[in-house]
Parts: sequence; C-alpha cells; structure tokens
Amino acid sequence: MATIIEGKNLAKKIREELKVECDQLKKQGIYPKLAVIMVGDNPASKVYVKNKSKACNQIGITYEEYFLEETITQQKLNDLIERLNHTKEVNGILLQSPLPSHLDINQAFKAISYRKDVDGFTPSSVGKLVMGGDTFISCTPYGVIKMFEEYKIDLTGKNVVIIGRSNIVGKPLAQCCLAKNATVTICHSRTKDLQEHTKRADILIAAIGKANFVTGHMVKEGAVVIDVGINRSQEGKIVGDVDFESVEKIASYITPVPGGVGPMTIAMLMNNVIKAAKEQNNKNSTF
Repeated sequence: MATIIEGKNLAKKIREELKVECDQLKKQGIYPKLAVIMVGDNPASKVYVKNKSKACNQIGITYEEYFLEETITQQKLNDLIERLNHTKEVNGILLQSPLPSHLDINQAFKAISYRKDVDGFTPSSVGKLVMGGDTFISCTPYGVIKMFEEYKIDLTGKNVVIIGRSNIVGKPLAQCCLAKNATVTICHSRTKDLQEHTKRADILIAAIGKANFVTGHMVKEGAVVIDVGINRSQEGKIVGDVDFESVEKIASYITPVPGGVGPMTIAMLMNNVIKAAKEQNNKNSTF
C-alpha cells in the first residue's frame, strides 16, 4: 500500500511558518497585501476565492477583493490591473480564472506587473522559470515540488510523466521537474498509446480534469502518483483524476483528493505574497 502524501498537513505547517514571517514583517512596518480580481459569478471561483481569503486571514495578510460584472470590457479590466500595479500597498495581484469568453485572459495576465505576479502566470515569470531565474513559480507546480522535498522524493534521473499541458500546471510543472534533473514527458489528448508512457513513469502526475481517469493498470509498480485533478463524480463526491482505490495498491506514494495538492496550491500562493512583500521593500533587490 502506498504512503499517503498529506498535503493538508504540510500546507498547515507552511502557513504557520508564513504567519511567523508575516508578523516579523509587520514589526518592520511592512504589511503584506493581496488583491484578488474576480469577473462574473462562477460558483467554483467563489469557493476558491473564499479559501484564499481564509488563508490570508490566518496568516495575517491583508486581503482585498474586486468583484467585477461579467460584461466588463477588456480595457476596464486592464485599467484596474494597471491601477493596482501602481498601488504601493498592494504586493500581489491575483486574477481568478476562468474569465468570461469575451475577455482575453492572456492579455490580462500580461498587464500584471511581474513584481506582483504571485500566480506566476505573466510572460516574464514564465520566461524566468524556463531560464532558471529567481521568479514567482505557479502555485500548484510549486506545491507539488514542495511535497517532493518534504517526503524526500528525489527527482534526479527519474522518468516524470505529466498528463496535461496547461499553462497553469502542466507546462510550468515540467520546467520545475527539469530543474530537479528529472527526464520529463508531457502527455495530452493527442498522445498515442498513453498507457505506454504512464507505465514507464517513476513519477506520474495527472492534471487533466477527468474524474478517475488514471487507473491501476496504467501505473508502474512502486511509482509516485500525484493527483492534481479536482472533479465531482456522478454521485456528487469530490474526486481526483486518479482512481485512488486501484492506484493506491500499486504506487509507493500517492496524493489524496481532497487533502492533497489543493491545500498546497493555496499555501504557495501565500508564500508568493510574502515573497513579493519582501522583494518590493528591499531596495537592493534585483528581482
């Protein structure tokens, strides 16, 4: 049976450490602040935003919300982002996705100052990640890497297979794994013989948004399996992309859903806000 990677417990430990760091910053007159922009009335986004607000309150980060009408124009959205870029008190800007179809999310991400890009989605942040520079790392990939570090899972020379090529998870996570000296394969909807790839994986990461997609017969004996997916089953239960019951018997390590990667994503967002506050108040910083 696999060892369960308890993301919930690790995230709690990280939040506690960040609270100490946040208290120390406040003693220096630095008050970390996160601004969250949400467009429209997406129920799932509301849940995510609420969880981020709760985490900020626990750590002591000032939290500010901007709820915008679904019909807002691209120009008005970009104008708000630009105003927050120039608001000294705001250290981090987070644009909650998805956006309504008439808005270009990539254009909006480009408008966010790289110094306040706590989600790690701007071209500058992504470029620095690829080049190995100091930057904000996308929160979900960052959380996965922290899990590997906590459980002493060495990626050096390992075959890492990532199912999913999104800009939010798949692509930046591939770069993070490369930086840890792994050999990385990205699989997607056009990949032929998917099982042939997954069965070779020392570390298998599922991030496609399909409930229970990865089953036991797709996994190599003793593989580490990371489940990034959050889906709702036909019975209304929250499940991941991995069929936990069948894969747990084969894997050496596995993340649960819920309680795995999800809490780590929010913890690393909080980490990035604290990082932004420190960098913006360090005159000698080259970040």
